[in-house]
Amino acid sequence: MARTKPIVIVTRKLPDAVETRMRELFDTRLNLDDRAMSQAELVEAVKHADVLVPTVTDKLDSHVISQAGDKLKLIANFGNGTDNIDLLAANARNIMVTNTPNVLTEDTADMAMTLILAVPRRIAEGMMILKEKDNWPGWSPTWMLGRRIWGKRLGIIGMGRIGQAVARRAKAFGMQIHYHNRRRLSDTVEEELEATYWDSLDQMLARMDVISIHCPYTPATYHLLSARRLKLISPSAYIVNTARGEVIDEAALAKMIEKREIAGAGLDVFEYAPRINPKLARSSHVVLLPHMGSATVEGRMEMGERVIINIKAFFDCHRPPDRVLLSAM
Repeated sequence: MARTKPIVIVTRKLPDAVETRMRELFDTRLNLDDRAMSQAELVEAVKHADVLVPTVTDKLDSHVISQAGDKLKLIANFGNGTDNIDLLAANARNIMVTNTPNVLTEDTADMAMTLILAVPRRIAEGMMILKEKDNWPGWSPTWMLGRRIWGKRLGIIGMGRIGQAVARRAKAFGMQIHYHNRRRLSDTVEEELEATYWDSLDQMLARMDVISIHCPYTPATYHLLSARRLKLISPSAYIVNTARGEVIDEAALAKMIEKREIAGAGLDVFEYAPRINPKLARSSHVVLLPHMGSATVEGRMEMGERVIINIKAFFDCHRPPDRVLLSAM
């Protein structure tokens, strides 16, 4: 008798090719409307699924996981970060968690570099002048002056795969690479990137022209850039964040940009997403993007393929390649 296909519930719309393949392999329940599930709907999903495929915006806290049915054995996260999942609660219920690492490094680094270029050169501001106004006076030697990035100091917070990919791009644009990380990189990597290590984050922040954030969100990195640390940054410096919004005290950042105590910011993530701080939204010195860092066709397809591989490996009684271990968190 043929083995029953596992019930796989997907919380959001995925690329068509990924959904088609999932329906071929599993008893897949799709979210064709692409509407974010409520907590009550997530509870219903975990009660009936063998596998839940959430995204990084689905909050699977202890309340949701505690109501999972006995069938739920795998949470195959469509995303690299797993701060949306209570890993301790999942572990207590013997539910395995997987993610999709090493897929979006280049895409996210491209977006970070885009913001590093766009904010100092006032790209978005210039575009809006042309799109929203009909009185552009034409070229002038002193109008819309930005800052060059060649020769400027870039301070990278979090020098993992994405941080290093940003460093390689920034080095090609003539920037000086500095970084703060939990662990210092090997001599070989530092030499390749011509990177200077700072053990003290405070001291690095005070000396950088551009700061780019690439650390994960954990209890230890919540408001890592606190109001106190933000005040260390030069008024002529810029902040770029393509990591997690919670790493920055967003209210403090908005106030400082409004007072011109920081020159500007490029933000692809927000502390209270999808809500945006009104002061940031109003500022002409801030480039805001709707979490587009990983939004490429290729990236989303690769993420879906990794989810499928993890599910198939699990039900073929093999170890999923992207299992998230508590000891690694």
